[in-house]
Amino acid sequence: MSQESYIARTSGLKAKDYIGYAMVDTAGCLVFSLVTMLLQKFYTDIFHLSPLFIMLMFIGARIWDAINDPIMGRICDTVKPNRFGRYRPWFLYAAGPLALSAVLMFLKLPGIGEEGNGFATALYATVTYIFFGMAYTVLQIPYGSLAAVVTTDPHERSKLSVWRSIGAAVGSMPVLLIASFAYEKRLDAAGQVVMGENGKAITDMVYAPVFKGVVLMAACSFIMLIIAFCLNRERVKTKPHPAAKGTARQVIKMLFQNRAFVAISLISMLLLAGQMFTQSFYTYLFDDYFHANWMNLATQACTYSPMVILMFFLPKLAKNVGKKEISAWGCAAAALSNLILFFLRGMDPGILMWIFLALCFVSGIGLTMLVMQLWAMVGDAIDEIDVKTNRRDDGTAYSVFNFFRKLGQVLAAICVNGALLGMNYRYEKGAVQSLGNLKKMYDLATLIPAVLFGIMALLLFVYYPLSREKVEQLQADKERKLKESYESKEIDI
Repeated sequence: MSQESYIARTSGLKAKDYIGYAMVDTAGCLVFSLVTMLLQKFYTDIFHLSPLFIMLMFIGARIWDAINDPIMGRICDTVKPNRFGRYRPWFLYAAGPLALSAVLMFLKLPGIGEEGNGFATALYATVTYIFFGMAYTVLQIPYGSLAAVVTTDPHERSKLSVWRSIGAAVGSMPVLLIASFAYEKRLDAAGQVVMGENGKAITDMVYAPVFKGVVLMAACSFIMLIIAFCLNRERVKTKPHPAAKGTARQVIKMLFQNRAFVAISLISMLLLAGQMFTQSFYTYLFDDYFHANWMNLATQACTYSPMVILMFFLPKLAKNVGKKEISAWGCAAAALSNLILFFLRGMDPGILMWIFLALCFVSGIGLTMLVMQLWAMVGDAIDEIDVKTNRRDDGTAYSVFNFFRKLGQVLAAICVNGALLGMNYRYEKGAVQSLGNLKKMYDLATLIPAVLFGIMALLLFVYYPLSREKVEQLQADKERKLKESYESKEIDI
């Protein structure tokens, strides 16, 4: 056998494989984007929940995830695979609960959100949000682990990461249509448009179009997961690890001792925090500060359109320059773009909105450098652990990685709701924001992402160790390890 034969025998992806792999994240993001972009404002404007309660609820849900996620990871690693594989069947198991939980989060039952029913509203929001989080975990941990058994070729892994990012972008776009139709101008008792202190018409979120859009997206998510199950294939057939007492603790300890895994987990946490903060807080900024809800669609186009350009040559660029290197410079560009926007505060909003969109595009290009290589970098870190420790627990590894991403959701919730509390945002029915509050809103909307993206760049430049040269050496070590695993019957091909 040739030196490359083991990797060659577990590779060879076709267009169907890339599309099927990307479709899982499209299905997931169809419902997850509802949480990142609409749920925060839905809670304050429709359910009339306080920002403090929302922040505490999100933190409480993540505490539960600290227990729930590792359990799901160990289930993936220890349960005997069926004839469809180890990870692929979970797409079917998650499809129904995920769609149902998404609908329930936005379902306004009689009395919910009404004055005097604050406790019932808070309880309903908490239960449905935790249900959604658990259903999303059932999908995401097996999905993250799937790449390791779909292909062992590093270039194909890089392309899978690109396709996953594209799938996520496609799944995140439809929510913008809901956001575009979710607001109406507020009218007084005489039928006249109510104006704010800045002379702009006040708009309010409306329940009916939001809920109809949620139901449609949940149904599409369900159907796409069924199709994705049919399109994916597991090429590496792994044996289940024995569920010995204390094994999970040992594996998690091993993960935290790996610098590359810890670094990419922290970077992913900050990335998700930055993305969720902007998606959630921008709905307030565009509605209350710019009074231009169409900017929700425009900013998302600026954020995701760079993928259309970069998808054609980013894998080759990553191969020649390095995943770490291009991601670090991209994050630095995103941080600088948001910092410039912060220093432009005070400009006329009518002019500033166009500069805002232009710099969002620059920031989008920078973040795309990381987003499209993120999952390949996670795979590199897990490969390094496998080579160094002779142990591979993809389910547990991705459960820990997924928990870091959920900590990113907590950080986003703290930033969003902390910003709302700091600017004294008024969430009561019929509330009007003061001019001073709106100025604070703009400052926080630009400064917080600049800080988050700047820390990401610093982690990549200084702490994340897998440079292009080290990844090349890792691939040689991985080929040797794959050969040993096959000959010892730890894996089948």
